[in-house]
Amino acid sequence: MPRETSPGAPPSDGAHRPELKTSEKPSERDRSVDNGAVVRARWAITAVFFVNGLLMASYIVRIPSLKETLGLTSSQLGVVLTFFGVSALLSMQFVGRLVARFGSACLIRLTLGLLPIALSGVGLAQDAVQLSAALIVMGGVHGTLDVAMNSHAVSVEQIRRRPIMNGCHAAWSISAVLGSLLGATVIRSGVSPTAHLLWVGGLLLAVGLTATRWLLPAVQDRETTPSDGPMTSRTGRHGGWSRPVLLLGAMGLALMICEAAVTSWSGVFLHDSRGATLSAAALGYTAFTVCQSLGRLVGDRLTQRVGSRNLFRANGSITVLGLVTVVVGPSQTVSTVGFGVMGIGTSLLVPLIFSAAGHAGGQGAGAAAFVSRVTTFTYAGILTGPALVGWFAQVFELTWTFAGIIPLMIAVVLGAGAMPAPVPVLGGRRADP
Repeated sequence: MPRETSPGAPPSDGAHRPELKTSEKPSERDRSVDNGAVVRARWAITAVFFVNGLLMASYIVRIPSLKETLGLTSSQLGVVLTFFGVSALLSMQFVGRLVARFGSACLIRLTLGLLPIALSGVGLAQDAVQLSAALIVMGGVHGTLDVAMNSHAVSVEQIRRRPIMNGCHAAWSISAVLGSLLGATVIRSGVSPTAHLLWVGGLLLAVGLTATRWLLPAVQDRETTPSDGPMTSRTGRHGGWSRPVLLLGAMGLALMICEAAVTSWSGVFLHDSRGATLSAAALGYTAFTVCQSLGRLVGDRLTQRVGSRNLFRANGSITVLGLVTVVVGPSQTVSTVGFGVMGIGTSLLVPLIFSAAGHAGGQGAGAAAFVSRVTTFTYAGILTGPALVGWFAQVFELTWTFAGIIPLMIAVVLGAGAMPAPVPVLGGRRADP
C-alpha cells in the first residue's frame, strides 16, 4: 500500500490506492468528461481494437490465396509483404504530431474508415505492382491507427483512473482468432479473395465508424502536459526518443522476437524436434494464442490488484518458465503445454509496455509520441524476429535457438522497474459504475 510521499514524489506500486490528496485531484480535462461518456469511450476504443483485429486477420488468412491467384513466387511475395511493414513503421513516426493537431479520436475515425477501403484494394489487386501499392497504403494506414488507438486507450486510462489496455488487446486477440476461423470457412467455401475482402471491408467500415462515435472528444486527448513521475520526459527536441522510451522499446523488441519465435516456428519445432505430426504441431501456436487471449481478459483487474510492476515481473517469470518447459520438455505434449504457459506469460507484457509508454509521455500528443516510438521497436521485432530465429536455427538448431531466448526474457523481467506506479482510483472509488 503506498505510503505518504512528498509532493511530486511518485506513488509506490502496490495493490491498494489511497484517496486522492488535494495535489492529486483530477485535472480540468478529467472533470470535463462525465462518467457515462468515459464508460462509453472505454467500450468504443475496445471495439476499435476488435475491428482492427478482424481486418488484419482477414488479410493475413488470405495471403496464400493472393499468392496463388496472382501467380507470385515465394521471393516475390516476400518482397511485396515487406512493403506493408516498412510503410507502417514510417507512418508511426508522424502520429504524435497528428494527434497534437487533430486529436487521436479524429485520427482513429479517419484511419478506421480508410483501412477497410485499403483492404478492399488488396482484394482487387490484379498483379504484384497493384498489390504492392495497396499494401503500402494499407501499411501506412494501419501503422497510424495502431499508435492512435493505443494512445487513445491511454487517454481513457488517465481520465478513468483505471487500466483498460489489457482488455483492448484481448479484444484484438479474440477478433484475430475469429477472423482467422471465418477466413478458413470462407476459403473452404470457395469464395475468392476479392469477394471475401470486399465484403469484410464493407461490413467493418460500417461497424467501425459507428463505434467511433463514442470516443473521447478531440479536446480531451490533445493536451500535451506530461504527467508527474520518475519516467516523465518531454518529447520536445528529442522527438520522444528518451531513455524510458528506449528501455521500453528494447523490452518490446525482445518480447516480439520471443512471440515471433512461437508464431512462426513453434510448429516446426514440435514437428522436427519433438516428432509431432503436422496436425499436432499446429497445437503449439493454438495453445499459445488461446492462453494469451484468456490472460488478457483478466489483465486489467490484475493490474489494479497487484500493480503493473509486480504483474510484469510475474508474467515475465511465467514466460521464462514456459520457455524452459518448451526446451527441456521430453515430449510434444509437454512442449505444447510450455507454449501455452508462454501464452499466459506474454499475454499482459506488451499491453503493459504500451500503457507505460503512454503514461510516461503525458497526455494527448505526448502519449502518442511515446507510444509511436515504442511501437516502432515492437514492429521491428515482428518483422525481423522470424528471420532471426531462422538464421540462428540454421547454425545452432531450433532447440538451442529457443534456449537462447531465455536470457533475453530474463533481461525483460529485470526491466520491470520501468513500469509506472498504478494509476490512482479517483476519490478512492471506481471511476465507473
